[in-house]
Amino acid sequence: MLFTADHEDARRALQKFIAAEINPFVDEWEKADIFPAHELFKKLGDLGFLGLNKPVEFGGQGLDYSYALMMAEELGAIRCGGVPMAIGAQTDMATPALARFGSDEVRREFLTPAISGDAGVSEPGAGSDVASIKTHARSDGDDYVINGGKMWITNGVQADWICLLANTSDGPKHRNKSLICVPMRTKGVEVARKLDKMGMRSSDTAQIFFDDVRVPKRNRIGEEGHGFTYQMLQFQEERLWGAAACLKAHEYIIAETIEYTRNRKAFGQSILDNQTVHFKLAEMQTEVELLRALIYRAAEALIAGEDVTRLATMAKLKAGRLGRELTDACLQFWGGMGFMNETPVSRAYRDSRLTSIGGGADEVMLTVLCKMMGTLPGMNQK
Repeated sequence: MLFTADHEDARRALQKFIAAEINPFVDEWEKADIFPAHELFKKLGDLGFLGLNKPVEFGGQGLDYSYALMMAEELGAIRCGGVPMAIGAQTDMATPALARFGSDEVRREFLTPAISGDAGVSEPGAGSDVASIKTHARSDGDDYVINGGKMWITNGVQADWICLLANTSDGPKHRNKSLICVPMRTKGVEVARKLDKMGMRSSDTAQIFFDDVRVPKRNRIGEEGHGFTYQMLQFQEERLWGAAACLKAHEYIIAETIEYTRNRKAFGQSILDNQTVHFKLAEMQTEVELLRALIYRAAEALIAGEDVTRLATMAKLKAGRLGRELTDACLQFWGGMGFMNETPVSRAYRDSRLTSIGGGADEVMLTVLCKMMGTLPGMNQK
């Protein structure tokens, strides 16, 4: 991945913003189990960071995906996982399909305020088994009437609208779904509860019910019945984004662990002086660089217009597995302090666990790869 002077200018601006507007408040937001999304998104929108690769005519910067990747990587410097995830839901989980396939009317209504930071957005809530979703949008004249529910919805408590994946017909499950923009203040939309999560504490996550929610069909993104395809394409950007956001977070925990173990003495020497410790940290740093190379390769292919399903799936899988291994090893080196909520390694341990679950579980990633390799049981072997 070749980053230019323009990339580096944007990177420095984002680093400055994170240092001044986010990291000083992370501990407070983590304790409160929520952060001021509208306030933070508006500041990011004013700086142009919510639409780096979105169309200029709707308020975006019109840049290629390398800028979005740069942003994801820098957001990993935020000292928690919840705030980066919430920003990513706005930029790379809920809006890519809207930007690519939405009509001009629906993009003006929903994408423009999302880019400017005047509206908060929630993700589709598709889960790992996208084809089996139950929420249904029944056709009624010029409207859809939506019934069902969604679980684990990022930004769900504070969002102004949700990019909803729903069944719009009774046809085959891969061709009966549509993506629909649903304002959260519409009659019948109920935020049932804010979920109490193990990690990602500062990001509000909701369970949402839809009871005869009526929205105009013009709020649909693209063609009816193409929602599954749009969501699969959207997943590739989401999964690359999620993997890239892990890189600096992992490096921070390695650096913090080096510092702690260098100063912590046991049996007459620094913990870091034990070969088991410094060798493992060197191995983990190597793994982070390997993950970065995979992500950059996938991003370059995406920019070139190639299908990156295989590479993005690998990156998502590796990011989740590495996050579990790295934070577990580092927490062990911290000893009893690693078990304390006040330390960064324990927060990283809790937050990183989601990477192997959200946006498609590890087992789903492995299934996708096995399908592409032709190794799933029942597939014709060549």
